[in-house]
Amino acid sequence: MTDTLSKLTAKDFTSDQTPKWCPGCGDHAVLQQLKSAMAELGLKTEEVVVVSGIGCSSRLPYYISTYGVHGIHGRALPVASGLKTARPELSVWVGTGDGDALSIGGNHYIHAVRRNLDLNVILFNNEIYGLTKGQYSPTSKVGLKTVTSPNGVIDYPMNTIALTLGSGGTFVARVMDRDGKFMRDVFKRAAEHKGTSVVEIYQNCPIYNDGAFDVFTDRERKPDTTLYLEQGQPLIFGANKDKGIKLDGFNPIVVDLNNASVSRDDLWIHDEKDMVKANMLARFYDDPDASEDFLPRPFGIFYVEDRFVYEDALDKQIEAAQAKGEGTLEELLAGNNTWTI
Repeated sequence: MTDTLSKLTAKDFTSDQTPKWCPGCGDHAVLQQLKSAMAELGLKTEEVVVVSGIGCSSRLPYYISTYGVHGIHGRALPVASGLKTARPELSVWVGTGDGDALSIGGNHYIHAVRRNLDLNVILFNNEIYGLTKGQYSPTSKVGLKTVTSPNGVIDYPMNTIALTLGSGGTFVARVMDRDGKFMRDVFKRAAEHKGTSVVEIYQNCPIYNDGAFDVFTDRERKPDTTLYLEQGQPLIFGANKDKGIKLDGFNPIVVDLNNASVSRDDLWIHDEKDMVKANMLARFYDDPDASEDFLPRPFGIFYVEDRFVYEDALDKQIEAAQAKGEGTLEELLAGNNTWTI
């Protein structure tokens, strides 16, 4: 971290490369908020590395004036894991997309999350393959017509938050590209977390999947379709903040706070440390256009857990092995078990 006098600004994290994203692409907003977050965190450009795979989002390393690695499709996380293991003092960020991380990179994603290295993963989810011209992705909605699903997608979409929680995620969050300050604040919380942080970003692709998240960003509908999570606060939403979420046993239901029989004291209180409720929130996944009884889509930090990180555990193993003294290669290869045939 830098001191106050030498603190950098977002401009210091801006490279000399012009972003090659389409006009209106949500990636522009993410880039700006990420640079601002890095500056506000007091990071130095030389202590940050941005790693990516392949895709529109994976151009990220070119546009930030830090060290960067543009890897291969789906393999950003193995590269980042190796880097963090070798250089644990660096702040390592991973820019990836729904196709890059959850399709070809799905196996790497699951195991990186469970290992819990101190990485910051920013997952751009536009529910489409953009760079390769509009094929459907693991998060595309059922019925979406694309070049690879001309009659409509029949694969059920992957739930990123549920997958991340199920893989042992220790910091799990979701934001929207249009919520600038909110996104920046979540990025900062993610960076301060010791362990793998995952921030899913609903990011609009104006060319191949325009309006995929309009139901959550439209000025008129947004208050009734979105739920912003705040630690220690009741789950309240609506244009007049007059709707809430209450648990009926283990069943979350929407209640009207204008009803005299319901008060704020009856509502679900958000707790970032509650894994059970985090998993329930992850299932608030109904399509408001397809269900009259939908629950609002949550945004913010679902879950945070303090757990040892992989690189620290590895260092302890190495120290323990060194303390035992020197051995021979033959002894290592033979191991502790031998058989006479």
